[in-house]
Amino acid sequence: MSLKIKSFITLLGIAFGANVALGQTAKGNQFPDGTPIPAWFSDTSPVNVKKNGKVYDVTKYGVKQDSNLLQTEAIQKVIDLASKKGGTVLIPKGVFLSGALFFKPKTHLHVVEGGKLKGSDDIANYPKIPSRMEGQNLDYYAALVNAYGVNGFTISGGGTIDGNGRKFWDAFWLRRTINPNCTNLEVSRPRLVFIWNSNNVQVENVKLHNAGFWTSHYYQCNNVKIINVDIRSPHEPVRAPSTDAIDIDVCNNVLIKGCYMSVNDDAIALKGGKGPWADEDKNNGPNTNILIEDCEFGFCHSALTLGSESIHNKNVLMRNCRVDEAKRILWLKMRPDTPQKYEYVTVENVTGNAYSMIFVKPWTQFFDLKGKKEAPLSYSQNITMRNLDVKCDVFFDIAITKHDRLANFTFENLKVEAKNDKYDKSIIDGVTFKNVVVNGKTID
Repeated sequence: MSLKIKSFITLLGIAFGANVALGQTAKGNQFPDGTPIPAWFSDTSPVNVKKNGKVYDVTKYGVKQDSNLLQTEAIQKVIDLASKKGGTVLIPKGVFLSGALFFKPKTHLHVVEGGKLKGSDDIANYPKIPSRMEGQNLDYYAALVNAYGVNGFTISGGGTIDGNGRKFWDAFWLRRTINPNCTNLEVSRPRLVFIWNSNNVQVENVKLHNAGFWTSHYYQCNNVKIINVDIRSPHEPVRAPSTDAIDIDVCNNVLIKGCYMSVNDDAIALKGGKGPWADEDKNNGPNTNILIEDCEFGFCHSALTLGSESIHNKNVLMRNCRVDEAKRILWLKMRPDTPQKYEYVTVENVTGNAYSMIFVKPWTQFFDLKGKKEAPLSYSQNITMRNLDVKCDVFFDIAITKHDRLANFTFENLKVEAKNDKYDKSIIDGVTFKNVVVNGKTID
């Protein structure tokens, strides 16, 4: 844990009392629905490369340290070799340029500090294959690092995986200039890391920078740990579009701990499917038991977002975090063409600043009922924000339509400075304000 995070948690404990110091709330170590958080979430043991089999230093197998030489095939041969008996593919110090790489069962990736796996900026080096993007299964470009069905997969080492995304960003903004309504998928861009149908995954102590598209995407995975990862893509002077730091898509048991995230889109986004029949599609599903703690957020559209392609999220806990320059701390995207249920979501022990503390509004971009006559109902319920000390422009940024149902929102132990301190409790069925101080005044 960084010194900055430790210092802020200590101050948080002083501010809110010993019962909330270091992440211990009055309700104990539980998920929002009251179920205990399993011991698995407390085990943050680092990746032990020696236990993962033989280490394959790519330079010992013909790969050259050359930032201008594309070596996709040579690096893939090392991965294929490692998969025969199991082992770790090691990227040593230096820069190694590659297109899409496909890790196989029993393989791992270790990028040493001072080492960089750099992505090609030519989309031709990322084949179009069966994939998952924006809540739908389709053929799409492979990521730089891909793991399909690789149980126990790990990425570690302290080094950098760099998407080299500038060319892709420029192409996107050029396309948007020509057609302001173009979708993300109309511009060919690769993700940085995509892990699909893999259990017991651990990504730790690496830098994920300059993604061409989403930075890291986990789909249909169970038991994922993302620990001490530094994730960055710029928002100025050039904006890196849609570079979400972490996209969780139909996953169960996810720990995101000690990470730094600053990207030109959502930091952590929970996905799962979109469209009027999304809940009937076997490729879609819920995200459950998501724990986010001891993280720091730089610029982002939101620290924690549910949606925009999401049908069910339950037991989401974000705690002991620092937010700086975020547009929103918690964003519930209510997509009117998709049946949604967001429940048992808690954000607690957070300091910092954002434009909006909580943002709940319809997400109408690319609205499409696909011929269905009636828009489905969507629900957000049992949402809690407690123990926050924040500055924001808007305190209560919530508006709904007749297709949205909000219920059982709790705001507790909040100290807020806001330019706009207005609030409307009538749009929520059952809302509690307890020890909420906005601009020095207690509200109820």
